[in-house]
Amino acid sequence: MATSASKGQVFVWQGIDRQGRSTKGEIESVSSAMAKAQLRRQGIKPKTVKKKAKPLLGTGGKKIKPADIAIFTRQMATMMKAGVPLVQSFDIVGDGIDNPTMKDIVFSIKNDVASGTGLASALEKHPKLFDELFISLVASGETSGTLDTMLDRVATYKEKSEALKAKIKKALTYPIAVVIVALIVTAILLVKVVPQFAETFSSFGSELPAFTLFVLEISNFAQEWWFLLLVGIIAGVSAYKEVYKRSFALREAQDKVMLRAPVFGDIVFNSVVARFSRTLATTFAAGVPLVDALDSVRGAAGSIPYSKAIKNIRDDVTTGSTLYNAISDTGMFPLMLLQMVSIGEESGALDEMLDKVASHYEDAVDNAVDSLSSLMEPIIMSVLGVLVGGLMVAMYLPIFMLGSAI
Repeated sequence: MATSASKGQVFVWQGIDRQGRSTKGEIESVSSAMAKAQLRRQGIKPKTVKKKAKPLLGTGGKKIKPADIAIFTRQMATMMKAGVPLVQSFDIVGDGIDNPTMKDIVFSIKNDVASGTGLASALEKHPKLFDELFISLVASGETSGTLDTMLDRVATYKEKSEALKAKIKKALTYPIAVVIVALIVTAILLVKVVPQFAETFSSFGSELPAFTLFVLEISNFAQEWWFLLLVGIIAGVSAYKEVYKRSFALREAQDKVMLRAPVFGDIVFNSVVARFSRTLATTFAAGVPLVDALDSVRGAAGSIPYSKAIKNIRDDVTTGSTLYNAISDTGMFPLMLLQMVSIGEESGALDEMLDKVASHYEDAVDNAVDSLSSLMEPIIMSVLGVLVGGLMVAMYLPIFMLGSAI
């Protein structure tokens, strides 16, 4: 698949491979004749070669999510474990993908591999989808002749990572969604319902309770300025997202706040430790040197304070320090991790010990998310009761006072 216009055009082709099987895919070339010549050099007898049609609207296709990469990796690992040749594995996996964008990527990688390019080199052409850790593990598997085993490890790593992200997302999404709904309901009451009561109160001819007057003032403000408030909120959120992308200091500050936040801080901390242990266990088991493995771990830390700490660990290990001492010097990792690393270094089973630590903290995140969900439900109901119930009390309080006066 083309990555820029200067590299030529993309052609869709169908043909017969060296084993006589029907196959298809995409190829980048300057013309259909050159595309056919390239296919013949790959041992493919082309039947049809035509220029790929451009989508009518935009770039077309669905966005490729990390979960798609995890599924693709697991399917490739399964094919390789079953003894299916690599190129044929791409055909089988690619034909079963529903996402057209992902399908294009798979067949693009397949074409590169079929033309003699190594799998790791083919994956490097898509850095937004396959990170350095993924590519280095695949390259290690190709070098050692254990690509099927390495793909299985990468698939397991991606699945565990995505499961961990899903748990964190679950912990954050539910309360945020309910609070947003509560704010929307409150805004509707202030703009639409409270004014109806205000017209009724105007005929009372007596002084209204302070709480009712306070709510009426908020309602008047919301009616007069609701559009500017809405635009301000949208602009504020958009500006924050843009500044967040550009400002390293803001991202670091937010990560620090998340680590110190009540309840949520423990979940974030456990997830960082689990990610650190899982990534280091996977890379170390793959035969990646410890210093290089720590580089990969640093990139997958998911927290800037811990990314800095891992850099310090790497520097200490480079100068001859043991991994246990290097981690201990940061003062940011739990005692259990330190003890398991010490045992792993002494016994020569560091990857196994780290894998156990990762599983422990992944379970801790899972349990914390379940507990948080149970804890948040009564809290959220209380917030909703205070917001909506408070408005109703403010509106009916004058009526109750009038009734008692009569």
